[in-house]
Amino acid sequence: MAAMAALQSSMAGLSLSSNSFLGQRLPILPSLSPLHIKPRENPCLIVVKLKRWERKECKPNSLPLLHKMHVKVGDTIKVISGRDKGKIGEISKIFKHNSTIVVKDINLKTKHMKSKEEGQPGQIIKIEAPIHSSNVMLYSKEKEVISRVGHKMLDDGKKVRYLIKTGEIIDSDENWKQLKEAAKEETEVAPAADTTAAS
Repeated sequence: MAAMAALQSSMAGLSLSSNSFLGQRLPILPSLSPLHIKPRENPCLIVVKLKRWERKECKPNSLPLLHKMHVKVGDTIKVISGRDKGKIGEISKIFKHNSTIVVKDINLKTKHMKSKEEGQPGQIIKIEAPIHSSNVMLYSKEKEVISRVGHKMLDDGKKVRYLIKTGEIIDSDENWKQLKEAAKEETEVAPAADTTAAS
């Protein structure tokens, strides 16, 4: 109300009535006109380089997103790209969160180990580093060819993987039994070696 009264008093001081500008266009100065800002069509993307442990894609519950892989533990594969191209080996471990695999005696890296006690010297050992699963293909030992993997249902209703080139079924019960027996032998040998070293 006070602002209205002040406006009316200023108009009276100018000896102009409030209706004197009615129906007339006032010139708009460029300095008083509102700025016309066009929305950007391509907004600027902020790219942040993440640390190695922050690169995992996560679900809403913060668990890592697991990728589907065409290979499993125990499969015979051939490396198709990279430093070890052409080498054939067997998969010993898979990491589904970043789609990498560890193959026996392939992609060996040198690691310098510090001594655990004061009197012992350090060691230089070779370890198997992971390879991305897209750099390998399944290998048939019988036909000696690499092939892509396919999926099909057997007559008994089991879904199995097979090699497209040769038709050879990879997921058989015998293979899984052999893998389980080999894993049991490794776990039995490891405690036995620890007990002999301790005595």
